[in-house]
Amino acid sequence: MTRTDLDLANRALGGSVRAVSDELFAPVESLIQPAAPVHDPAAFGPHGKIYDGWESRRRRGAGDDDWGIVALGIPGVLHEIIVDTAFFRGNYPPEITVQAARLEPADDPLTADWTVVVPRSPAEGDSQNHYEVSDPGIFTHVRLIIHPDGGVARLRVLGRAVPDPRLLGGRIDLAALANGGDIAECSDMFYSDARNTLLPGGARSTGEGWENQRRRGAGNDYLVVALAGPARLAWIDLDTRWFIGNAPGSVSVSVPDGAGSWREVLGQQPVSTDGPNPFRLPPDVVADAVRVDVYPDGGLSRVHVYGELLAETLTGLVARWLGAPPDPALLQEIW
Repeated sequence: MTRTDLDLANRALGGSVRAVSDELFAPVESLIQPAAPVHDPAAFGPHGKIYDGWESRRRRGAGDDDWGIVALGIPGVLHEIIVDTAFFRGNYPPEITVQAARLEPADDPLTADWTVVVPRSPAEGDSQNHYEVSDPGIFTHVRLIIHPDGGVARLRVLGRAVPDPRLLGGRIDLAALANGGDIAECSDMFYSDARNTLLPGGARSTGEGWENQRRRGAGNDYLVVALAGPARLAWIDLDTRWFIGNAPGSVSVSVPDGAGSWREVLGQQPVSTDGPNPFRLPPDVVADAVRVDVYPDGGLSRVHVYGELLAETLTGLVARWLGAPPDPALLQEIW
Protein backbone atom coordinates (compact mmCIF):
# COMPACT_ATOMS: atom_id res chain seq x y z
CA MET A 1 0.00 0.00 0.00
CA THR A 2 1.31 3.45 -0.93
CA ARG A 3 0.42 6.64 0.89
CA THR A 4 0.81 10.10 -0.58
CA ASP A 5 2.12 13.00 1.49
CA LEU A 6 -0.26 14.87 3.76
CA ASP A 7 -0.53 18.65 4.13
CA LEU A 8 0.44 18.74 7.81
CA ALA A 9 -0.33 22.47 8.14
CA ASN A 10 -3.90 22.19 6.83
CA ARG A 11 -6.46 23.98 8.98
CA ALA A 12 -8.80 20.99 8.65
CA LEU A 13 -6.19 18.88 10.47
CA GLY A 14 -5.82 21.41 13.28
CA GLY A 15 -3.08 23.59 11.82
CA SER A 16 -3.01 27.09 13.30
CA VAL A 17 -1.12 30.38 13.08
CA ARG A 18 0.86 31.27 16.22
CA ALA A 19 2.51 34.57 15.32
CA VAL A 20 3.08 36.98 12.44
CA SER A 21 5.23 40.04 11.87
CA ASP A 22 2.64 42.01 9.86
CA GLU A 23 -0.71 41.34 8.17
CA LEU A 24 -1.99 44.80 7.34
CA PHE A 25 -3.49 43.93 3.95
CA ALA A 26 -4.61 40.29 4.30
CA PRO A 27 -4.73 37.88 7.28
CA VAL A 28 -2.06 35.27 7.75
CA GLU A 29 -4.67 32.62 8.70
CA SER A 30 -5.54 32.37 5.00
CA LEU A 31 -2.23 30.56 4.41
CA ILE A 32 -3.53 27.27 5.82
CA GLN A 33 -7.09 27.20 4.50
CA PRO A 34 -7.90 23.88 2.77
CA ALA A 35 -9.62 25.42 -0.26
CA ALA A 36 -7.70 26.79 -3.23
CA PRO A 37 -7.38 30.60 -3.28
CA VAL A 38 -9.93 32.66 -5.20
CA HIS A 39 -9.80 36.19 -6.55
CA ASP A 40 -12.30 38.98 -7.15
CA PRO A 41 -10.69 41.78 -9.22
CA ALA A 42 -13.36 44.24 -8.04
CA ALA A 43 -12.95 43.61 -4.30
CA PHE A 44 -11.37 46.51 -2.40
CA GLY A 45 -11.37 47.38 1.28
CA PRO A 46 -10.19 50.26 3.46
CA HIS A 47 -6.57 49.06 3.21
CA GLY A 48 -6.64 48.51 -0.55
CA LYS A 49 -7.07 45.44 -2.76
CA ILE A 50 -8.53 42.39 -0.99
CA TYR A 51 -6.61 39.16 -1.54
CA ASP A 52 -7.31 35.58 -0.48
CA GLY A 53 -4.00 35.05 1.27
CA TRP A 54 -1.51 36.75 3.59
CA GLU A 55 -0.12 40.16 2.62
CA SER A 56 2.12 42.44 4.63
CA ARG A 57 2.67 46.16 4.10
CA ARG A 58 5.53 47.54 2.02
CA ARG A 59 8.75 47.70 4.01
CA ARG A 60 10.77 50.91 3.71
CA GLY A 61 14.53 50.81 4.12
CA ALA A 62 16.74 48.13 5.64
CA GLY A 63 15.45 45.91 8.40
CA ASP A 64 14.00 42.53 9.21
CA ASP A 65 11.88 40.59 6.74
CA ASP A 66 8.27 39.57 7.31
CA TRP A 67 7.39 36.15 8.67
CA GLY A 68 4.56 33.93 9.90
CA ILE A 69 4.70 30.95 12.28
CA VAL A 70 2.36 27.98 11.74
CA ALA A 71 1.80 25.14 14.21
CA LEU A 72 1.28 21.95 12.26
CA GLY A 73 -1.96 20.09 12.84
CA ILE A 74 0.05 16.85 13.07
CA PRO A 75 3.81 16.63 13.72
CA GLY A 76 5.78 14.95 11.00
CA VAL A 77 8.75 14.54 8.70
CA LEU A 78 8.66 17.21 6.00
CA HIS A 79 9.20 16.32 2.35
CA GLU A 80 8.11 19.38 0.38
CA ILE A 81 6.99 22.97 0.95
CA ILE A 82 4.69 24.71 -1.51
CA VAL A 83 4.53 28.50 -1.35
CA ASP A 84 1.54 29.40 -3.50
CA THR A 85 1.49 33.04 -4.66
CA ALA A 86 -1.72 32.71 -6.71
CA PHE A 87 -3.05 36.13 -7.86
CA PHE A 88 -0.12 37.98 -6.26
CA ARG A 89 1.53 39.40 -9.37
CA GLY A 90 3.09 42.77 -8.50
CA ASN A 91 3.18 42.24 -4.75
CA TYR A 92 4.70 38.80 -4.18
CA PRO A 93 7.96 38.19 -2.24
CA PRO A 94 10.89 37.61 -4.62
CA GLU A 95 12.57 35.26 -2.13
CA ILE A 96 11.52 33.01 0.75
CA THR A 97 13.09 30.96 3.55
CA VAL A 98 11.40 28.19 5.54
CA GLN A 99 12.46 27.14 9.02
CA ALA A 100 11.08 24.38 11.24
CA ALA A 101 11.13 23.52 14.93
CA ARG A 102 9.94 20.81 17.29
CA LEU A 103 8.17 22.29 20.28
CA GLU A 104 6.08 21.19 23.23
CA PRO A 105 2.58 22.73 23.44
CA ALA A 106 3.63 25.18 26.18
CA ASP A 107 6.80 26.34 24.39
CA ASP A 108 6.94 29.89 23.02
CA PRO A 109 7.58 29.76 19.25
CA LEU A 110 9.06 33.27 19.38
CA THR A 111 12.02 31.88 21.32
CA ALA A 112 12.32 28.61 19.39
CA ASP A 113 15.58 27.17 18.09
CA TRP A 114 14.76 27.11 14.37
CA THR A 115 16.26 24.79 11.75
CA VAL A 116 16.44 25.96 8.12
CA VAL A 117 14.68 23.38 5.95
CA VAL A 118 14.43 25.54 2.81
CA PRO A 119 17.35 27.96 2.45
CA ARG A 120 16.75 31.41 1.01
CA SER A 121 15.36 30.71 -2.46
CA PRO A 122 13.72 32.65 -5.30
CA ALA A 123 9.91 32.69 -5.66
CA GLU A 124 7.70 33.55 -8.62
CA GLY A 125 4.46 35.49 -8.57
CA ASP A 126 1.06 33.92 -9.30
CA SER A 127 2.68 30.47 -9.09
CA GLN A 128 3.01 27.36 -6.97
CA ASN A 129 6.62 27.44 -5.83
CA HIS A 130 7.86 23.95 -4.84
CA TYR A 131 10.81 23.36 -2.49
CA GLU A 132 12.18 19.95 -1.46
CA VAL A 133 13.02 19.26 2.18
CA SER A 134 15.74 16.73 2.99
CA ASP A 135 16.01 17.13 6.78
CA PRO A 136 14.82 13.83 8.38
CA GLY A 137 13.78 15.45 11.65
CA ILE A 138 10.28 15.43 13.16
CA PHE A 139 8.85 18.95 13.40
CA THR A 140 5.78 20.56 14.96
CA HIS A 141 6.05 24.16 13.65
CA VAL A 142 7.23 25.96 10.53
CA ARG A 143 8.23 29.60 10.04
CA LEU A 144 7.79 31.12 6.58
CA ILE A 145 10.03 34.14 6.01
CA ILE A 146 9.33 36.34 2.99
CA HIS A 147 12.11 38.62 1.76
CA PRO A 148 11.39 41.46 2.29
CA ASP A 149 7.56 41.63 2.23
CA GLY A 150 4.56 40.87 0.01
CA GLY A 151 1.76 38.37 -0.39
CA VAL A 152 1.41 34.58 -0.27
CA ALA A 153 -1.92 32.88 -0.90
CA ARG A 154 -1.32 29.42 0.61
CA LEU A 155 1.39 27.49 2.43
CA ARG A 156 1.36 23.71 2.01
CA VAL A 157 3.65 21.63 4.24
CA LEU A 158 3.73 18.15 2.71
CA GLY A 159 5.14 15.21 4.61
CA ARG A 160 4.54 12.03 6.57
CA ALA A 161 2.59 12.31 9.81
CA VAL A 162 4.41 11.23 12.98
CA PRO A 163 1.89 11.70 15.81
CA ASP A 164 3.10 12.22 19.37
CA PRO A 165 3.00 8.65 20.81
CA ARG A 166 2.09 10.03 24.23
CA LEU A 167 -1.44 10.34 22.81
CA LEU A 168 -1.66 6.83 21.35
CA GLY A 169 -1.89 4.55 24.38
CA GLY A 170 -5.06 2.57 25.09
CA ARG A 171 -8.01 2.32 22.73
CA ILE A 172 -7.85 5.00 20.03
CA ASP A 173 -9.23 5.73 16.57
CA LEU A 174 -6.55 3.94 14.57
CA ALA A 175 -7.86 5.36 11.27
CA ALA A 176 -7.66 9.05 12.20
CA LEU A 177 -5.13 11.11 10.27
CA ALA A 178 -4.21 12.78 13.57
CA ASN A 179 -3.18 9.39 14.97
CA GLY A 180 -1.18 8.27 11.93
CA GLY A 181 -3.88 6.60 9.84
CA ASP A 182 -4.31 7.40 6.16
CA ILE A 183 -6.05 6.36 2.95
CA ALA A 184 -3.85 3.88 1.09
CA GLU A 185 -6.17 3.06 -1.81
CA CYS A 186 -9.58 4.09 -3.10
CA SER A 187 -11.65 2.92 -6.06
CA ASP A 188 -13.24 6.27 -6.92
CA MET A 189 -13.16 9.87 -5.62
CA PHE A 190 -15.30 11.57 -8.24
CA TYR A 191 -17.08 14.02 -5.91
CA SER A 192 -14.82 14.28 -2.86
CA ASP A 193 -11.59 12.96 -1.37
CA ALA A 194 -11.64 9.75 0.66
CA ARG A 195 -9.16 11.34 3.09
CA ASN A 196 -12.03 13.49 4.35
CA THR A 197 -13.38 10.43 6.16
CA LEU A 198 -10.36 10.47 8.49
CA LEU A 199 -10.45 14.18 9.41
CA PRO A 200 -11.08 15.38 12.98
CA GLY A 201 -14.64 16.22 14.00
CA GLY A 202 -17.83 15.58 12.11
CA ALA A 203 -18.61 16.43 8.51
CA ARG A 204 -20.79 19.50 7.91
CA SER A 205 -21.96 18.40 4.45
CA THR A 206 -21.49 15.59 1.96
CA GLY A 207 -18.64 17.65 0.52
CA GLU A 208 -16.68 16.99 3.73
CA GLY A 209 -16.93 13.23 3.33
CA TRP A 210 -16.12 10.69 0.61
CA GLU A 211 -18.52 10.38 -2.30
CA ASN A 212 -18.02 8.31 -5.44
CA GLN A 213 -19.97 8.54 -8.68
CA ARG A 214 -22.99 6.34 -9.39
CA ARG A 215 -21.81 2.92 -10.48
CA ARG A 216 -23.55 1.66 -13.64
CA GLY A 217 -21.58 -1.53 -14.22
CA ALA A 218 -20.52 -4.58 -12.25
CA GLY A 219 -18.48 -4.52 -9.06
CA ASN A 220 -18.48 -2.13 -6.12
CA ASP A 221 -16.52 0.76 -4.67
CA TYR A 222 -14.10 0.53 -1.74
CA LEU A 223 -11.41 2.28 0.23
CA VAL A 224 -8.37 0.94 2.09
CA VAL A 225 -7.34 2.59 5.36
CA ALA A 226 -3.74 2.17 6.55
CA LEU A 227 -3.98 2.23 10.34
CA ALA A 228 -1.67 3.96 12.82
CA GLY A 229 0.20 0.65 13.11
CA PRO A 230 -0.37 -3.05 13.81
CA ALA A 231 -3.16 -3.16 16.36
CA ARG A 232 -5.85 -5.30 17.95
CA LEU A 233 -9.14 -4.07 16.49
CA ALA A 234 -12.37 -3.77 18.50
CA TRP A 235 -15.03 -2.11 16.33
CA ILE A 236 -15.57 0.12 13.33
CA ASP A 237 -18.00 2.99 12.76
CA LEU A 238 -18.99 3.79 9.18
CA ASP A 239 -20.71 7.16 9.51
CA THR A 240 -23.14 8.20 6.75
CA ARG A 241 -24.21 11.54 8.25
CA TRP A 242 -25.44 13.93 5.49
CA PHE A 243 -25.63 11.03 3.03
CA ILE A 244 -29.40 10.61 2.74
CA GLY A 245 -30.13 9.41 -0.78
CA ASN A 246 -26.53 8.58 -1.64
CA ALA A 247 -25.34 6.30 1.20
CA PRO A 248 -24.21 2.73 0.41
CA GLY A 249 -26.83 0.01 0.45
CA SER A 250 -24.53 -2.24 2.47
CA VAL A 251 -20.88 -2.58 3.54
CA SER A 252 -18.30 -5.22 4.42
CA VAL A 253 -14.91 -5.02 6.15
CA SER A 254 -11.73 -7.02 5.47
CA VAL A 255 -8.16 -7.08 6.80
CA PRO A 256 -4.91 -8.27 5.15
CA ASP A 257 -4.51 -12.05 5.26
CA GLY A 258 -0.69 -11.99 5.22
CA ALA A 259 -0.52 -13.50 1.75
CA GLY A 260 -1.27 -10.42 -0.33
CA SER A 261 -5.05 -10.74 -0.23
CA TRP A 262 -7.93 -9.81 2.08
CA ARG A 263 -9.78 -11.74 4.79
CA GLU A 264 -13.35 -10.71 5.51
CA VAL A 265 -14.00 -9.97 9.20
CA LEU A 266 -17.43 -8.36 8.77
CA GLY A 267 -19.76 -9.87 6.21
CA GLN A 268 -21.97 -7.67 4.07
CA GLN A 269 -24.25 -5.62 6.34
CA PRO A 270 -26.98 -3.06 5.56
CA VAL A 271 -26.31 0.49 6.76
CA SER A 272 -28.56 3.32 7.82
CA THR A 273 -28.49 6.65 6.03
CA ASP A 274 -27.53 9.97 7.63
CA GLY A 275 -26.14 8.45 10.82
CA PRO A 276 -23.47 6.35 12.55
CA ASN A 277 -23.17 2.64 11.79
CA PRO A 278 -21.06 0.96 14.50
CA PHE A 279 -20.09 -2.69 14.02
CA ARG A 280 -18.24 -4.80 16.58
CA LEU A 281 -15.45 -6.85 15.02
CA PRO A 282 -14.62 -10.45 15.99
CA PRO A 283 -12.21 -10.85 18.93
CA ASP A 284 -8.46 -11.10 18.29
CA VAL A 285 -8.49 -9.36 14.90
CA VAL A 286 -4.96 -7.95 14.52
CA ALA A 287 -4.22 -5.81 11.46
CA ASP A 288 -2.40 -2.73 10.18
CA ALA A 289 -5.06 -1.90 7.55
CA VAL A 290 -8.75 -2.36 6.82
CA ARG A 291 -10.63 -2.47 3.55
CA VAL A 292 -14.17 -1.09 3.54
CA ASP A 293 -16.31 -2.23 0.60
CA VAL A 294 -19.50 -0.28 -0.16
CA TYR A 295 -22.23 -1.92 -2.24
CA PRO A 296 -22.62 -1.02 -4.97
CA ASP A 297 -21.44 2.56 -4.35
CA GLY A 298 -22.25 5.52 -2.11
CA GLY A 299 -20.70 7.95 0.31
CA LEU A 300 -19.36 7.96 3.88
CA SER A 301 -18.75 11.03 6.03
CA ARG A 302 -16.34 9.45 8.50
CA VAL A 303 -14.59 6.12 9.08
CA HIS A 304 -13.51 5.30 12.66
CA VAL A 305 -11.57 2.12 13.48
CA TYR A 306 -11.19 1.67 17.23
CA GLY A 307 -8.60 -0.57 18.80
CA GLU A 308 -5.32 -0.72 20.69
CA LEU A 309 -1.83 -0.60 19.22
CA LEU A 310 0.26 -3.69 19.94
CA ALA A 311 2.83 -3.12 22.69
CA GLU A 312 5.73 -3.62 20.28
CA THR A 313 4.14 -1.16 17.83
CA LEU A 314 3.85 1.53 20.48
CA THR A 315 7.40 0.85 21.71
CA GLY A 316 8.71 1.42 18.19
CA LEU A 317 6.75 4.66 17.81
CA VAL A 318 8.06 5.98 21.13
CA ALA A 319 11.62 5.07 20.17
CA ARG A 320 11.28 7.00 16.93
CA TRP A 321 9.82 10.02 18.71
CA LEU A 322 12.62 10.05 21.31
CA GLY A 323 15.36 9.12 18.83
CA ALA A 324 16.32 6.10 20.93
CA PRO A 325 16.66 2.33 20.34
CA PRO A 326 13.40 0.39 20.81
CA ASP A 327 13.00 -0.62 24.45
CA PRO A 328 9.76 -1.40 26.33
CA ALA A 329 11.08 0.67 29.24
CA LEU A 330 10.67 3.77 27.05
CA LEU A 331 6.92 3.60 27.58
CA GLN A 332 7.44 4.59 31.20
CA GLU A 333 9.08 7.83 30.05
CA ILE A 334 5.90 9.16 28.47
CA TRP A 335 3.22 8.08 30.99
